[in-house]
Amino acid sequence: MPLFLPILLLAQAYDPEIEAVMSRSRKEKQEAAAAAVAAPRTTAAREDGQIPVPAKFAAPFQACLDQAVESPDAAVAFAQKWRIDGGSFYARHCMGFAYARAERWAPAIVAFEQAAEEAERSAEMAQSARLWAQAGNAALASGDVAKARQDFDAALARGLPDGMEKGEVHLDRARALVALGDGAAARESLDVALAQAPKDPLAWLLSATLARRSGEMPLAQAHIARAVQLSPDDASVALEEGNIAVLTDHEDVARSAWQRAVRLAPTAAAGKAAADNLSRLPAAGR
Repeated sequence: MPLFLPILLLAQAYDPEIEAVMSRSRKEKQEAAAAAVAAPRTTAAREDGQIPVPAKFAAPFQACLDQAVESPDAAVAFAQKWRIDGGSFYARHCMGFAYARAERWAPAIVAFEQAAEEAERSAEMAQSARLWAQAGNAALASGDVAKARQDFDAALARGLPDGMEKGEVHLDRARALVALGDGAAARESLDVALAQAPKDPLAWLLSATLARRSGEMPLAQAHIARAVQLSPDDASVALEEGNIAVLTDHEDVARSAWQRAVRLAPTAAAGKAAADNLSRLPAAGR
């Protein structure tokens, strides 16, 4: 299909898989690097499976997190004092969150890892796993994808219950593996993520893109359809829908998907890539 060759070359310049890695490290650094910092709860159980913060730590932990949103430097000082005063790994946890809010990724990684190790020494294995995952997200945000993979592996080794949280760690691990060029290992983690977090459209998007790049077009079509169903207003999903459609001889679907991406996010990378793709298609009706 020589007509589509320029479009395929463009897909190498912008790929949702790579953008998904970069988007969390560039556009959503503060939130993703902290990776699901849970609001403290004093109840015995939570619907999302996460372990609540014990009552003795809940109030200062919440105060520290709130301060980190307003003033990361002040929260770091708060956390340092609280750690000396017996704040346990929760103090280091908040310190990592504060550094992440300030986009100071190197100390954020250290704080999360130290918190994870302290949680493990306290036999809080699930909390340790969660903190290793947060260290991995901070490493991913910093661009150190090899470090990120190590931390995500450490998180999974500590054990997490089946469900959304476990799926998200596998998804984050897959993003690191994609950036490292290890498609086979990324596919393994993505398959787990899809099973554990089936309502996350990013997992389906990354799976579809990886399948496209691997030449598994029926899988790519099935998984991008699921991503579109879950997130019809996401420009990156629409862009990838078009990328897959044009490779499977559905030019009309590709045109419609790329037009939707442009309409949804005309100034974002996905919208601009879709607009460029559209400019390479022949005019409709010819």
